[in-house]
Amino acid sequence: MKVLEERIRQEGLILSESVLKVDSFLNHQVDTGLALQIGREFKEVFGHLPVTKILTVEASGIQFAMAAGIAFSVPFIYAKKKKAVTLSEDVYSAPVYSFTRQESYQISISQKYLGPEDRVLIVDDFLATGAALVGLADIVGQSGAQLLGVGCVIEKSFQEGRSLLEKRGINVHALARISSMAPGEVHFIANEEKMRESAGC
Repeated sequence: MKVLEERIRQEGLILSESVLKVDSFLNHQVDTGLALQIGREFKEVFGHLPVTKILTVEASGIQFAMAAGIAFSVPFIYAKKKKAVTLSEDVYSAPVYSFTRQESYQISISQKYLGPEDRVLIVDDFLATGAALVGLADIVGQSGAQLLGVGCVIEKSFQEGRSLLEKRGINVHALARISSMAPGEVHFIANEEKMRESAGC
């Protein structure tokens, strides 16, 4: 997704070879027009599938799950990281370790909103280690629903998340795949493939 890659180049803050901040337009302050465009892009990629629910985890995936839900005209659900007092009914849950926050937590979803009749698309902002997405996939499995795929806005392809999901047979698509980065520079997989093709490699 060229517009997303350009925004990452122009506004993303690369703090190290593994840390990218996009909080000026994606996951703190949100460019709503871009978020809706991202939702339409996920519809373009996964629209041939019979999606009935979009699933994400709070908080940074919510805007993209909502945008995808609008594009698909289906509800979206977000897994909660802490069980609220009001969430007293039975839940599906899974443990997740956050490398960003250096802590473990349980994500949970009410059993009322996900069941065997559902066909689920998981949407999230980042794919890096894949821990949160594996947790969401486990919850889909507990519910008896069918997981149709995982859509991520940005993938750090040099980390293990994609391989963990693909080993489970999960279809993964990322709108911007970063092959490497360092302060002042970022490289995307699609761009590099096109450069090799144009060079006749």
